[in-house]
Formats: sequence, C-alpha cells, structure tokens
Amino acid sequence: MNDAIRFILNGEDITLRDVRPTETLLDFLRLRRRLTGTKEGCAEGDCGACTVLIGRLVDGKLAYESVNACIRFVGSLNGTHVVTVEHLAAKDGTLHPVQQAMVDFHGSQCGFCTPGFVMSLYGLWLSSEKPGRPQIEKALQGNLCRCTGYEPIVKAAEAIARARPSTLFDPLEKTRSDIVARLWALQPRETIAITSDAGKLVIPGSVEGLARILAEEPTATIVAGSTDVGLWVTKQMRSLTPVVFINHLSELQAIKVTEGGVTFGAGVTYTKAFEVLAKKVPALAGLINRIGGEQVRNMGTIGGNIANGSPIGDSPPPLIALGATVKLRSASGTRMLRLEDYFIAYGRQDRKAGEFVESVFVPYPAEGTHFAVYKITKRRDEDITAVLGAFYLTLDDNGDVHDIRIAFGGMAGIPKRARTVESDLLGKPWTEATIDAARDTFDADFQPLSDWRATAEYRQLTARNLLTRFYLETVGTPVELKRFEGVA
Repeated sequence: MNDAIRFILNGEDITLRDVRPTETLLDFLRLRRRLTGTKEGCAEGDCGACTVLIGRLVDGKLAYESVNACIRFVGSLNGTHVVTVEHLAAKDGTLHPVQQAMVDFHGSQCGFCTPGFVMSLYGLWLSSEKPGRPQIEKALQGNLCRCTGYEPIVKAAEAIARARPSTLFDPLEKTRSDIVARLWALQPRETIAITSDAGKLVIPGSVEGLARILAEEPTATIVAGSTDVGLWVTKQMRSLTPVVFINHLSELQAIKVTEGGVTFGAGVTYTKAFEVLAKKVPALAGLINRIGGEQVRNMGTIGGNIANGSPIGDSPPPLIALGATVKLRSASGTRMLRLEDYFIAYGRQDRKAGEFVESVFVPYPAEGTHFAVYKITKRRDEDITAVLGAFYLTLDDNGDVHDIRIAFGGMAGIPKRARTVESDLLGKPWTEATIDAARDTFDADFQPLSDWRATAEYRQLTARNLLTRFYLETVGTPVELKRFEGVA
C-alpha cells in the first residue's frame, strides 16, 4: 500500500500526500502552484479556458491529450505528465510556434480564453502533422471565445500546419525520452490510499484490486473520466468519500475487435472508441463527434456513461438499438446482461453492491440493415441532449419490417425502447402510410417531462418526426449534411 500520488508537472516531479478526494487539477495549479495561465471559466468542462495536456504511456509510447482541468481530479494524475501553457515558451522567452501564430494572426482578443485555445492547438500540433480545417475545427470544439474570434484562431492553426518544419522549437521533443523514462518509474504497481480530513481516495493497482476495494467499500464513488462526477463537485458542491480512481487501469482500456462486433473496456474513452467506430459503425462515430468537446471526449468513457445511468446519456440509446450487452464484475465473479435490462428506473440500475461495469460488447449492424442515430440539442456542438433517438431496421425480401429496435434518451427516466411503436411496425410494409399510423403510438411508450432543455410536447413531436426522418433516409431521401463525416 502506497500513500502518495506522483506525477510530473511541466518539468518537475511532484509527490503529494495531502490530497482531497475531490481536489481539482485547476485548483491545484492556480492555488497551490500559482500557475494562473490556466483559467476558470465555466467550471463544468464546457468553455475550455482551463485546458491543459495530460501525457501518459500507452503501449509503451507517450501520448498527450487535451483535458479540462476544472473537472479533472488530482487523484487521477498518478503516473502522468501534466503540461500547462507556462511550459510552452523557451527559457529565453521565445514563444512556441503555436503561441507566435496566435500573435501573428491576431487570435487573441480579450485574452481570457487564449491559453486554453493555445493548449488545444498544441495538442493538435502533437497529434497531427498536417491537420486540415475539419480537424482544426474538431480540435477546437471544446473552446469557447466570448469575443467571437474563431476565424483568426483557425487561420493561425492553418498557418502552423502549412509551414511547420521539424526544426521548430517544441519543449516536449527534446525531453520526450526523459519523460518516458520518468513515467515508467511512476506507473502504479500497488494500491494507493490517501486519507485526509476531507475523506479518502483510493487508486487500485489492478482490476482485481478494484473488485476487492469495492467489496469493502460498496458505496464508494468510482471515477473514470469525471465528466459527470466533476460537476457533482464544482456545481453541486457535493462531498464524496471514498473516491476510487480507475482511469489508469489498462485492463479497462482494452478494445477487442472481432468479426461480429467490438468489446470496449469500461475505461475506453470516446476518443479511442471513435477510432474503431469510424470504420465499423459510422453513424455511432458521428454521434461521438457531438459529445462535448475534444477535452470531454478525451476524458469521458463508454463505461462511465453507462454506469451513471443518466436518462440523457448519449451512448446507451444507440447501443441498446444495436443489441449491446454489458459485463458486470465484482469480487465474487462476473455476469452478463442486455444493456437495455441494466436500466431499471431513474437513478436505479441493475448493479449489485460491489459490482462495476467492466466492459460492453457492441454488435455491428448486420449486412442489409439500416441504423441511424439522431441527437437533438439547442446548439449543434458541445451541448447536452434534449432528445436522442436510435433506430435499427431489417426488412424482409418483400419490403416488410422483419426486425426493428427503437431506443430513446430524454423521453423517460431511463434510456428506453419504444416497444409499442416497434410492435405497431413489425411485420408491416415499410411505407409512409405505415409510418404515419405508427406515429401516434409514441404516447403509449413515453410520457416525457418538461425542463429547460425542451418541453414535453416538443420531445413527443420530435420523437415522431425522427421516425419519419429515419423512414425518409432509408428510402433514399437525404435530410442532413453530416459536418464531420469521415474525420478521424
């Protein structure tokens, strides 16, 4: 058992034994370290002003991702390299090429959001040699500029992509091998437990250790990406203890691709899932592109979205429509169940004390089937869902409905199938008349609520219209231009 968290901050080795379970990286940087280039804007992972990079070893190689420091907990940093905007310029004050391009193209207006934009573009710099405009816009989805200065920022990014020689100064290129060696020494090999006046945090050394910990602490809060739990702390001011961090467990980050589908470990992030789904299930990959911004997708996990059980979680409805199954694990063993059976009622899931989501199996759509996902929000990108519909359809040789699965989020207290609508469609010809007749049966399946995202009437009408839209697309009527289609 260890009692300290160890990571690298810019170039400095950090050892912490006095960490609150819910201390955010943003507070640590600004209050403890006085690194005030990282800004607090929204404190909910929305505006990107707090963007930093987190480097970690993946299959022995060093990979960096942009994250929101405002909802990232210090307890999740063990064995990582944290890079802030202060680390980019050379010691003599020479700006990094990304910073200089922002100056040259007047990308900074009031300046408050500028460090976050710089760090997002730096993350793109590290991951892509020649990004095009779609990749640049995708990388900046999670950064908001209140001065409406996006075009100069994009032009700065394009200029870097056009003119980037290998000789340009970059602080991580010269130190990469040293960072790798230092991170190897920091990888957790045993459980870390830290107790303070604010509570207890635990970092298990393995999945088996996680199961044992949850057997002893069945009410512990499990934190993977913290894209939901972070808001419990920053917005609801909740005190959580004990907190168990699992984002470092490689067993939960495994992706197994087979002929019939893909198994995602519960700790697989949206970013990593996209790399597989863009080739195998493009409709689902398109949805991932609209889940938060790049920082949220780098942190949020498939398993966390399922385990949280939110009625407006984006991934459960399409996974239910595809027939996904979930694997639950505890100290006493494992069990499998259909994902749709995992959700019982609002705030209740079929997860026994001490159990956790270990993985989810996602079948590929069968050849000749139609599969589509529609996310309805007030703004297109980086917004919480009002209604999300997923449709899976197989027709027989006569053009009649052989199999259909329809699942919605935002229409009930849980992600839920439209069983009555499905029954009304099954065995009937796939025609406009059939669709029109089935529209009214949504009332038997859903009685949605009104909230600030949408009224009950709007949600019910939207669900009906999405069925019609799905029909029109299956018969060859285009409805929407998919903005990021084909962007990997």
